[in-house]
Amino acid sequence: MTFSTWVFGYGSLVSPASMARTIGRVVDPTTEFAIAHLHGYGRRWNYGSLHRRGDWSDDGMEVTQGLIVSLGLEESTDESCNGAAIRVTADELAQLDWRERDYERTDVTDHVELDGRTIAGRIVTYVPRVSAVDRYEQARDRGRAAVEQRYWDLVHTAFDALGSGHRERFSSTPAPDVPVVDIAVN
Repeated sequence: MTFSTWVFGYGSLVSPASMARTIGRVVDPTTEFAIAHLHGYGRRWNYGSLHRRGDWSDDGMEVTQGLIVSLGLEESTDESCNGAAIRVTADELAQLDWRERDYERTDVTDHVELDGRTIAGRIVTYVPRVSAVDRYEQARDRGRAAVEQRYWDLVHTAFDALGSGHRERFSSTPAPDVPVVDIAVN
């Protein structure tokens, strides 16, 4: 295995289980995982899924084939967000590119600070494409967008596992302006 790329995860990719489902293996927490901070970007609930739709009820309203919203990033010189850097192979990076296909893979090597270690190689992250943010905003404005409760829980659990203060730091992310609900994914 040749490793030269690290991926900065700021949402579900912080979860070892979520990452393993995509790349087909569990990363070694001692050599392939580092707590990290990305400077120059703010975390947002601004990604409207390209393919995932679902049905839910919220506040007496039934939504069918609504848009599922996930975390994204927005460039912001005064902000930073916490997360994790995960070392991946070229094949694993291709699998992540497929999973995150409506995000733009972006080199953030010069913007990432690691907790207590140094790494060799470049660091990339996934920033929502303009089309994904537009899709989110349009669905939100029509009352047809929501965050899946299961995703919400997965991300919060992942940040809890990073240790002291990381859940609190994650919780400083601006709250979603759509409901967080149980969704029957179609």
